[in-house]
Amino acid sequence: MDSGATLAIDDFGTGYSSLAYLQSLRASVLKIDRSFVSHIQDSPGNQVIVRSTINMAHELGMTVVAEGVETLEDELFLRAHGCDLAQGYLYARPLALPDFGRWLASRESAATQGLKSI
Repeated sequence: MDSGATLAIDDFGTGYSSLAYLQSLRASVLKIDRSFVSHIQDSPGNQVIVRSTINMAHELGMTVVAEGVETLEDELFLRAHGCDLAQGYLYARPLALPDFGRWLASRESAATQGLKSI
């Protein structure tokens, strides 16, 4: 039975994550660890790793999420290289549930008024 749930590989490239998981697990999402993404402009090596990971994940039919996006330059690099989704302080700091509700409502209000949202 298909429950509709999807599997994500979090913090890819660190700890116990491994290329072997990409074949043995049926994950649909790959999250690139923030240690490779934060201030990517300062590290040519991280740029290669991130670009390669995005390409590899897409070839495997996976959606790619970049963690740790902190600057517009980080976001622009990721967009230019086909990253699907991003999360990080550029968009919002961690929020308590009531604060998240207010933040989300303000974003929805801005969207309905035609304001640009990231």
